[in-house]
Amino acid sequence: MPSPRPTFRFAPSPNGHLHLGHAYSALLNADLARRRDGRLLLRIEDIDITRCRPAFVADLLEDLAWLGLTFDGPPRRQSEHFADYAAVLGRLTAKGLTYASLASRKEIAAAVAALEAAGAWPRDPDGAPLHPRAALPDDADGARLAAGEPHALRLDMARARALAPPLAWTEQDPDGTPRTVPADPGRWGDVVLARKEFPASYHIAVVVDDALQGVTDVVRGQDLYEATAVHRLLQHLLGLPAPAYRHHGLIRGGDGEKLSKSLASRSLRAFRAEGATPADIRRLVGLADVAG
Repeated sequence: MPSPRPTFRFAPSPNGHLHLGHAYSALLNADLARRRDGRLLLRIEDIDITRCRPAFVADLLEDLAWLGLTFDGPPRRQSEHFADYAAVLGRLTAKGLTYASLASRKEIAAAVAALEAAGAWPRDPDGAPLHPRAALPDDADGARLAAGEPHALRLDMARARALAPPLAWTEQDPDGTPRTVPADPGRWGDVVLARKEFPASYHIAVVVDDALQGVTDVVRGQDLYEATAVHRLLQHLLGLPAPAYRHHGLIRGGDGEKLSKSLASRSLRAFRAEGATPADIRRLVGLADVAG
């Protein structure tokens, strides 16, 4: 059976304007797809319907076209595929791998503070405290759930890990050399799979979308490196293929912090307004003028 055509994707969230970090990731994906005669897909990660706006979608499409990027087929918009995520969550729930969580952020923070006062409490690779399920006795009150009270859906990490063998992923270094990275999803605790505000989390949406779109190569920022362990676990539990991964370096500002829409990092539109060209942007992000 022939190997699938290499398929890459760029997946921005329309909750602000694109900055140099987005340009680097998009251009790098395009370069790699071109070198391997592969496909380049665009995904609009607008699952957070409270923050993502249509105007930002229009602006990012304009920015990407200005950079000279073209994509294979129309973009996949997550907000149009909630049914796909619900079906997958239903499969995990049927296996007894999820549980409802009613606790508010304030209640969770208070429980963590009490636990930390009594001793050390583990944190995930991003530095956030693990969900203190045992310290929230009313977290899954049946009457409140039956009444339709909004709740999150979390992965029961202990049960999920019991169903999975030792996991790993293929990480491609900048020179293309593959290496095997052991995956330890347990470090993340009971991750959120669906939020109170919208019916899926990044973790669920990204593994479902990559599988449905036939993505073979995920090229994304180093800030998502550790989260790959959770994605590998979900792929195993759902019987989904595992793409190869490449986590590239981040473009940082003068203060050493990574560029961020939440920090109002200088946008591509600002560079354009000041007369920058697409070639200027390539040089600013450290890519050669002509892709090899």
